[in-house]
Amino acid sequence: MVLLWKYFALGFSALLPVVNPLGSALVFLGLVGVVPPKVYRSLARRIAINTILFFIVIELVGSALLSFFGISLPIVQISGGLVLAAMGWSLLNQKDPQTADEARTEVQSDPEAKTHRLEQGTFYPLTFPVSVDPGSIVVMLTLSAHASKKSLSDNALSHAGLLLAVVLLSVLIYICYAYAPQITSRISPSTAHGILRVVAFILLCIGVQIAWNGADALLSTLLRHG
Repeated sequence: MVLLWKYFALGFSALLPVVNPLGSALVFLGLVGVVPPKVYRSLARRIAINTILFFIVIELVGSALLSFFGISLPIVQISGGLVLAAMGWSLLNQKDPQTADEARTEVQSDPEAKTHRLEQGTFYPLTFPVSVDPGSIVVMLTLSAHASKKSLSDNALSHAGLLLAVVLLSVLIYICYAYAPQITSRISPSTAHGILRVVAFILLCIGVQIAWNGADALLSTLLRHG
């Protein structure tokens, strides 16, 4: 049982800063906009479940899948970083948001269409890369490799610890996403818009940093073999 709690603590402490549920909730709020609270809860539930399933797949078959397609971690970092940077750039340069009354009128005019469009995006982009970015994949692949033990029982306990950490993170994602409007309800629209711009800029920087980390690893390999 010591291994289980050891890898639970290791996995949670390593993944929490990269997943950052509260910070991601602000991006989520900007992408979803003004919709009924039940839609936020429904989307948050789907994203939390998707996050658990996504991390389980990465933990179990991530390394094998990348090897099968001949994809290296630096390539994942570059590609995913560019996707994140593009999303950050898009949010940073989007037009001024509608007022609450305008957005509410739009939702009321065709609520089913907007809800359906949002539900279609629960995996991409709301789960990946908003909630689980390429940096999270790299961290999970590293943790999974570190948790692999020779003994079958030790292997099961260490990976179970990582799974528990993922479940707790997903619960935090659900809470932050489901109640994102309430979390920011006391903030004025102009302040919230300003915060969203800052978060978008940080998202752009994170994407560039992840892409640069991948490029740096590729360049280092090239120079060593050059």
